[in-house]
Amino acid sequence: MLACVSRDIVHEGSRKARQVADHPWLEKLARIGFAASGLIHVLIGGIALRVALGSGGEADQGGALQAVREAPAGALILWVCVLGFLALALFQLLDGLLGGGEIGDRVKAVGKGVLYAALGLTTLTFARGGSSDSSQSSQDLTATLMQAPLGRVLVGIVGLAVIGVGGYHLYKGATKKFLEDLKSTGGASLGTGVTVTGMVGYIAKGVALLVVGGLFAIAAWQADPEEAQGMDGALKMLAGQPFGTALLVVVAVGLVAYGVYSFARARYARMD
Repeated sequence: MLACVSRDIVHEGSRKARQVADHPWLEKLARIGFAASGLIHVLIGGIALRVALGSGGEADQGGALQAVREAPAGALILWVCVLGFLALALFQLLDGLLGGGEIGDRVKAVGKGVLYAALGLTTLTFARGGSSDSSQSSQDLTATLMQAPLGRVLVGIVGLAVIGVGGYHLYKGATKKFLEDLKSTGGASLGTGVTVTGMVGYIAKGVALLVVGGLFAIAAWQADPEEAQGMDGALKMLAGQPFGTALLVVVAVGLVAYGVYSFARARYARMD
């Protein structure tokens, strides 16, 4: 009897969750999340370009969100971004947990949901007047992991995971696999601009993530949490290498391109 009641409760919960996932308003809000991601990447790329040309700035999510907050109507824009990120997180989580498709695709959807939720919470911090430092957060996370049993191994796994994500971004950009995430509207084909910005953007973001993951791996190898850096530290490290200024300019332009692609994705993303 109790087993039957439990199954009924689970079935009803799944049905209601599926209704939420299929609600047209959730899709609309989730598309705002893609546009918000585009805004963040355009700003990170712009800050990175200033760094390459000798100016200061924090080329990471924190620096981008701070720039939004200082803009006219910045607080309102941040709250819209919060709503979009959290809606996109919910959409991805429900798609991964309740949607069809292969298990690998569902796991990726859940992972994306977690990442968008984290970005939404970070944006919420700025919308409420707070701030965050990605490099310090990376070092704090690394220090905490180092204190755990097999801590250096855990930090190394984090580094390899980020390197894997960066490598997948490179692959996705070089092979145009990202086009599978999009669909045209009204029978029209996607423009060349969407394809080019997607290719350049994914490759540039992949390079940045490879550097971030490499810094985590170095931190694990040397047992030094201060070696771990976020996006800002990774991009500034690029600037310090031979031909680093030129490389950072290319990556910065690529991150802007990824942001532009994300604006297109807000319109053309497959949400079914």
